Amino acid sequence: MIRIFSWLIFFLVLTARATFAQSDTLSLNLSQAESLFLKNNFDLLASNYDVDKAKAEIITARLFENPTLEYENLFYNQETKKFLQTSYAHGQYAGSVSQLFRLAGKRNKNIKLAQTGVKMAEYEYFDLIRTLKFELVNTFYKTYFTAQSVNVYQEQISSTNQLMKAYDLQLKMGNVAAKDVIRIKSLLINLKAEQAGLLNELEDYYKDLKLLCGINASTSITLILDKSVLTSPSLDKIPYQALLDSARTNRADLKQAKTNLLYNERNLKLQKAMAIPDIEIGLSYDLKGNYPEKYTGLGIKIPIPLFSRNQGEIKKAQIGIIAADVNIKKQEALLENEVFNSYRTALRNEKLYGEIDPAFSSDFNTLISGLIKNFKARNISLIEFLDLYDAYKENTLQLNKLQSERMSTRAELNYVTGSNIF
Repeated sequence: MIRIFSWLIFFLVLTARATFAQSDTLSLNLSQAESLFLKNNFDLLASNYDVDKAKAEIITARLFENPTLEYENLFYNQETKKFLQTSYAHGQYAGSVSQLFRLAGKRNKNIKLAQTGVKMAEYEYFDLIRTLKFELVNTFYKTYFTAQSVNVYQEQISSTNQLMKAYDLQLKMGNVAAKDVIRIKSLLINLKAEQAGLLNELEDYYKDLKLLCGINASTSITLILDKSVLTSPSLDKIPYQALLDSARTNRADLKQAKTNLLYNERNLKLQKAMAIPDIEIGLSYDLKGNYPEKYTGLGIKIPIPLFSRNQGEIKKAQIGIIAADVNIKKQEALLENEVFNSYRTALRNEKLYGEIDPAFSSDFNTLISGLIKNFKARNISLIEFLDLYDAYKENTLQLNKLQSERMSTRAELNYVTGSNIF
């Protein structure tokens, strides 16, 4: 019974270790990566607080001015030699309360200006999502296809390593020349060096991906790609004008530029209103310092706009409108150029990818398997083998690079149109 219990504990420990080891590896597809990005990205979280700060400005704009309370008391009576007397016979005090009333709709104009500021902050937030999401998708595809290229190197290194061991044995038996062994060793060194460079690049991609998604640095990631995204939809069926219209409708940076114009127009209205003086109304009481005694008075205070009529701020607001209008035209031109350039690049990559026979990769893999068998059977020379082997590697790497660039340009089309076409 004790032995069975010991084996049970041992099994549970092994299971716990296996579970812990698996928890350090995260399998991630693009949809899951986007969910983590929206939930954990630090830049998005910080930008969201900027929206909250802008909303707090609305609260401030809605507040009325605080009333002002003033009180004055006799400090020291020389006749009675006493401090702070308030009686009618020997004391004196006076007090007043006043309230400032803003005219010309300044409060409502301030509220509208703050509301426009919230819209601008929201569009800035949405544009940040658009930019970072493009970076996320682009990094995802680069990471995935770079990892596939690393696997190609690993397969070649393993097979070349086996070949080198076989040739070392044959060299000892005197069946092959030493120069052939050196060539194979040289090939192995080159493959390892190229793989090391690619691994360094891959680690940088993983680092960027983890930062974008808020994933712990020590977590290993395995990326999963839905193969259907490589084939649909077909880009040549999407007209350029549809992409341009989508960009004009959905781009947050263009909406922000237009909202900035509205902000400056509302600011001009506010600054013109600020030139109109506000009124302060007050109620006062004085025990004996005025005539008649126990004086009660009603007062009104209004500044005379003789010199300052807010001319500088009005001028700044007018210039702001002109600048905002120019910025809209700049954003529209930038948008058209980005869509046109991305569309042309994507069409070129799609055409190049479409010219590749889908069976070419599998046919080449079959060819390389036969190549190794023929080389071991000495039906081809070492030089022929190395040339074809290098061609196999370059073909596979180029295919991975082409697919990565193709998916990257599709992601860029999503970015420049502000929509999820792909």
